[in-house]
Amino acid sequence: MWEVVKAAGTLDLNSSYLYLLLARDFADTCVVAEHEGRVVGFVTGYRPPQRPEVVFLWQVGIRPEMQGHGLGKRLVTAFLRQPGADRASILETTVTPSNEASRALFRAIARELDTECRVEPCFRSDDFPDSGHEDEELFVIGPYRPSALNRLAN
Repeated sequence: MWEVVKAAGTLDLNSSYLYLLLARDFADTCVVAEHEGRVVGFVTGYRPPQRPEVVFLWQVGIRPEMQGHGLGKRLVTAFLRQPGADRASILETTVTPSNEASRALFRAIARELDTECRVEPCFRSDDFPDSGHEDEELFVIGPYRPSALNRLAN
């Protein structure tokens, strides 16, 4: 996952150790896509302990050569079908204002789930200690019914 983020060049690159911990301790809310024996995409997330109805999607990463082929949507769909997302009715994620591809992806997911997609302020750029980080807006998709997941294309 770390190598995918590094190759993408547009995502926040966290420590390789963090990705190892996510894969080990949050495997029920992480998904990887492989092609020809190597990881080409992933989704990481978790269930916020105080909000059991929510599944939070933390990061979607796709190698540049695999972008534009619907892999992001397939990964998000698999993420929502993971055991760790069971009984969730709201998908949350944060997206920067300039990330049009992710904004379009999550709006499409909301349409297919036949639910609303609200966008709210979350973190301001000056909340981040490193300069140059954009605002992160919170996308709140839902509530959706578990049966709505059947509408999502594989």
